[in-house]
Amino acid sequence: MTDTIDQNSSAPEHALRSGVLGLFDSSIMAIAGSAPAYSIAATTVALFGAVAYGGPAALLYCGFFMFGIVFAFRYLSRDSSHAGATFSWVRRALHPILGYLSGWSVVVSALIFMVIATFPAGSSVLGLFSNSWASNKGLITLFGALFFLLMVAAVAAGVTVTVTVQIIMSCIEVFFLVLFALMAIFHAHHVTAFSWHWFAPSIFHSSGGFSGFVSGALLAAFYFWGWDVTANLNEETKSAKHTSGMGGILGTLVVFSLFELFTVASNMVLTHAQLADGNNAADILAVLGQTVWHGTGGKLIVVAVLLSTVATLETTLIQVTRTLFAMGRDRTLPAGLGRVHAERKTPLVATIFVTVVSLALFVGSQYIGSVANILSDGYNAIGLQICFYYCMAGLSVVILYRRQLFTSVANFFLIGLWPLLGALFMGFIFLKVIPNLNGTTLWVGLGSMGLGFIPMAYYWFVVRSKYFVNPTGEDRHAMMLELEENL
Repeated sequence: MTDTIDQNSSAPEHALRSGVLGLFDSSIMAIAGSAPAYSIAATTVALFGAVAYGGPAALLYCGFFMFGIVFAFRYLSRDSSHAGATFSWVRRALHPILGYLSGWSVVVSALIFMVIATFPAGSSVLGLFSNSWASNKGLITLFGALFFLLMVAAVAAGVTVTVTVQIIMSCIEVFFLVLFALMAIFHAHHVTAFSWHWFAPSIFHSSGGFSGFVSGALLAAFYFWGWDVTANLNEETKSAKHTSGMGGILGTLVVFSLFELFTVASNMVLTHAQLADGNNAADILAVLGQTVWHGTGGKLIVVAVLLSTVATLETTLIQVTRTLFAMGRDRTLPAGLGRVHAERKTPLVATIFVTVVSLALFVGSQYIGSVANILSDGYNAIGLQICFYYCMAGLSVVILYRRQLFTSVANFFLIGLWPLLGALFMGFIFLKVIPNLNGTTLWVGLGSMGLGFIPMAYYWFVVRSKYFVNPTGEDRHAMMLELEENL
């Protein structure tokens, strides 16, 4: 079944370049999207502040539920190959309002991330020359903005150029991460001995209890976030109904292993003071590098952070521009956003829009506090938005495939139970963490989501976009038959 709002995608001015990404490309994009080196460098201090030595446990349990969402995306991709991903899927399964807010959450979380992603990159580069420069917010923002503009150029050049760059950068990044993780684990002097207790639920009794676990889970969700860029690229992927979902699974397995490895390594070789020091919030990996390989060699890990930051800026740009492109094409935002470059087949207008807004946010970020506060508040705000649209995706796959859930054990577990547990976990974390967040985080996280009601109301009641028309009974029956064929 072809939904009425999808028919514009066949027009040349609304069609992305199709069939150019394979399984390896998709897996690399998932790794780059989660940005293992960036996530570790930028979030380790915040995670330690939330759960102390319980980081491995927070990542393990959140990772279990996150894989339920990964499988949800895999089967939702089989339902529909749409650049808007959750924006389209949640509408079909639940309701246009929830679908729109899911797409809007992707957009605002990406725009916030454009700001906070600049700080670890700028700090790491400047730290190679001067420790004082590394804490200068103005210089950090300037270097981050330059990195961002370079990534805009790469994304605008076309998806094939972007993926080639990502393959090179991600392979180098993973090599350095594995090298330094092994050096840390087999280091001659461990500050803290390894303990299996770090993976046990009981670890949270000594690190904030249940509220500590909830805070840690929210940060862990941010760690994993980004692998779903494969779904936003499914219109440009070969055999998209199967390839993009499998790429997300493989990529998430790699980054999960790296996250656990480095969190354990950090617990073993870094002191409590180093892990709790807010001044290390943007460059904790540089501290670890010097601990296990003092001197010039230890600075090599900064290369991994820089490559990871560049990579995740690229994939975030892809995710937000494809989502805006889909929303423009479906007439739920200005129609110009839904047009592509005639030769490059990239969403040029959406890319220009994101560039302008992001640069404005870079300037504005100079007036909202210290680097550590910007990072902490930004991660928590994004975590709320991630939990919301991941929850919607997990519920959607259960609703869409409800007739197939009991046809096999695999279907019940991979399409039903696991995604449902993932959705309930994300929803629970979303609701439970809100009372513990500060005013800035709530205004940024929930306020930016609430802004989505303004354009939604305009395009629903004034423009009367077909997106907001619920599928008819006939449409839903045809959709269920199509789902059975896709399985």
